[in-house]
Amino acid sequence: MTGYPDEPAANMPVAREADTIAAVIGRIGTPDLLLTLDQVLKSIADFDLSVVFGYPYGECPRLLHNGYGAHATHEALDAYLRGAYLLDPFYTASVHGHSPGLWRMRELAPDDFFQSDFYGSSEVHPCISLEPGSLVEEIGFLVPLPCGFTAAYSLMRKTGRPPFNEGEMSRLRAFEPIVREALRSHWRQLDSSAPVSPPGGGLEAAFARFAQDYLTYQQRRIVQLILRGHSTLSISTIIGSTEGTVKIHRKNIYRRLGISSQSELFGCFIKSLFGDERSCPDSISGRSDCPPATSFRR
Repeated sequence: MTGYPDEPAANMPVAREADTIAAVIGRIGTPDLLLTLDQVLKSIADFDLSVVFGYPYGECPRLLHNGYGAHATHEALDAYLRGAYLLDPFYTASVHGHSPGLWRMRELAPDDFFQSDFYGSSEVHPCISLEPGSLVEEIGFLVPLPCGFTAAYSLMRKTGRPPFNEGEMSRLRAFEPIVREALRSHWRQLDSSAPVSPPGGGLEAAFARFAQDYLTYQQRRIVQLILRGHSTLSISTIIGSTEGTVKIHRKNIYRRLGISSQSELFGCFIKSLFGDERSCPDSISGRSDCPPATSFRR
């Protein structure tokens, strides 16, 4: 007799947590780790879609886990990996040393990102289904890996469901150390057999080739910011200029490229990734050397 009749009941939550952590640890280094993490995180805060990308700076992304199911076409995922990832706030945060942890996309995105062509395009943004605007929210864990680059583990809810509330975010953040160390340990075991991405998919290489025969360095820099979803005000702040000057630059960019809208600029950029510039100037190419979409599984 211990004198504590409620002791078994009191220990039940601890036992469940121990079982959960044991299940995760037991699958490190196997193809089932990310599926197990998905199941565990869904029990904390339900979601519809998930994905894990590794973002080595200057190389193509690595698809470490594909939890999109039928909601992302192969074409959209392929376009993303070939270069559209350059416009993703999680990519930008990963390669520019943003603090690790759990973040809402809106905390990382430029001010006009959610009105941008990238966010609303079913052709290049793999977590958008055939109907633009089908995603209500995306959140993600930023996890620095031992090899020196960062992985982004995204969880998504589709339209018709509420965004992740603060209680859910708090519970997910409490589990973040387990997600972080599981992914880091997983990568240590698999790194020796990881496929090496060819060079040429990095931010500077892709944007430097895009319209390099038509635009000045400053104009190409502004194109990067436009495509990523920065407003005229945001661009003027970043480059240290006035809104009026940015508008003049934008007008000159469109004139030099023979286009008249931001949507056309976005279309030219995406086509350039595949070497298809029929509706754009002849030398606009920024074709990516990244391979087609494949999952990194063992």
